Amino acid sequence: MPHFPVPATGFQALILCGPGVSLNTFTSNSEEYPKCLLPVANRPMVFYAMDFCRRSGITDITLITPPSSLAPLQAALKQNPHLTSFPSPSASVVAPKDLEMTMGTAQLLRLPEVQDCIKTNFLLLPCDLVCEIPGESILEAWMVTQTVPEDSPTRGGLAVYYQTQDREDSVKNEATDLVAVTPLQQDEAPAVSHLVDGPASLRFSLSKLAMSMPMDTVKEKMEQDKGFLVRHSLVQKHANLKMLMKHRDAHLYVFPTWVKDLARRQEKLDSVSEDLVGYWAKAGWQKGLDEKLGIPQLFHQDSRQRQEGESAEEEIDLQSMSTSKAGSNTELPSSSSTQTRLSEHNLSAPVPRSTKLPQILAYVHRGSTPFLRRVDSSALLLSTSLLLAKLESIEEVGREAASPFAHPHKIAYPEGVAQRCTITKSDCLLAENVTVEPTCVIKESVIGSNCQISRGARLTRCVLMDWAVVEPGAKLTGCIVGRRAKIGRDCVLTDCEVQDANVVAEKTQAKKENFMVFEGLDEDEEGGRYMSVAESDD
Repeated sequence: MPHFPVPATGFQALILCGPGVSLNTFTSNSEEYPKCLLPVANRPMVFYAMDFCRRSGITDITLITPPSSLAPLQAALKQNPHLTSFPSPSASVVAPKDLEMTMGTAQLLRLPEVQDCIKTNFLLLPCDLVCEIPGESILEAWMVTQTVPEDSPTRGGLAVYYQTQDREDSVKNEATDLVAVTPLQQDEAPAVSHLVDGPASLRFSLSKLAMSMPMDTVKEKMEQDKGFLVRHSLVQKHANLKMLMKHRDAHLYVFPTWVKDLARRQEKLDSVSEDLVGYWAKAGWQKGLDEKLGIPQLFHQDSRQRQEGESAEEEIDLQSMSTSKAGSNTELPSSSSTQTRLSEHNLSAPVPRSTKLPQILAYVHRGSTPFLRRVDSSALLLSTSLLLAKLESIEEVGREAASPFAHPHKIAYPEGVAQRCTITKSDCLLAENVTVEPTCVIKESVIGSNCQISRGARLTRCVLMDWAVVEPGAKLTGCIVGRRAKIGRDCVLTDCEVQDANVVAEKTQAKKENFMVFEGLDEDEEGGRYMSVAESDD
């Protein structure tokens, strides 16, 4: 529980609801079912990001989505019981007309509709983030490291990283980043009288971020340079440097307002994680990089505007808006549309070095608890859903002791479960209106609403989305079955993915295959559906 309402100081949150290319088995038709609505443990994916913001005390939440996904997302916010459970005010949705599926996150921040959304310090996070860490602890950790006044334009930022390997729920081949951090100096660390346990101790795990880039980029550089080259200025600036290669950028950032101006002016910035945050971190030790980014000029102009604004206010107050001062209005900054088109000459113009470069800090989360992970692949969708299914329900332990991700009941509709079947309740989750016929065996699985599990079926470590049907005698292990998909009688599937509304023919045996529908296939004579085609990942 928070010590005090930290976010009451005016934070807002932007949740990026992207296309979900890495989950293309289930997101191939984003106009009907975008990635942010994919179920994770029977809740829409975006629920967890919104819940994190709400638990942080942030009520000003904006979802950024491509225009093609606007209609289904708006409908879900009005109709999905999990998304309508949040108190007012409800989240707003912005679908910039120029937002493309392949657009980088920094490019997205430059879009006029997104620029207009950002009014104050903000949280930027993806729709696929599942974070059990109390959000108020992250915001508090950021706030206590800011020594400048609250209205100062030179506040720093905070990026969150988490361990991917050597943890209980590690997933093979999960993407990682190279993260270089260095300890805060004694005069930079939060001023507290003693260490404390619990969520508030997060602030004591903060470091200065010196470098951040995807491991794929690192490997490319190593092939090109025949090794990993490190600048002398990095070692000279940070002698006590630690490089982490088994961690990942959570894409969860605490940003001051001026970051939106930096993104707007620097059109070469493509990605928030690799470019904006990566270059910002390097600017702390690479000489001249902050000037190339235009950060000092950014603060100098902001300071000049503030001074001119204060001067204008004094003139208005003292001279009662005398006409002799009317000419002073011509010296005020031009309109915002003109400011967005700064020339290269203005960006490179020298300015006084009176402002110290704000720091970008890093919180590196280690271990498996509290849970923190991005769910941007099928393997992560499966493992995260199964992990959350193991949480004790509110019915079992009470609301106060339950995890924020716990469901009210493990089996939401016990009337639909036959007596002569086996369900391991400790690691299973069955949603509303699920019917399970006799002699079924369900272990460590998540079953969506309105699913039908027929007589003699066996499910182990599986995720079934809403309205899926498993016919008699089918055996599924490590599978993800899409909405309204149908698994034929006596099928044996292992580590497979079945696309929405797909039909797997009876007695099919497959391992590590994706069952997807392709154009040009003949319709099934009985159901009028396209028959499935198995596409091997290998």
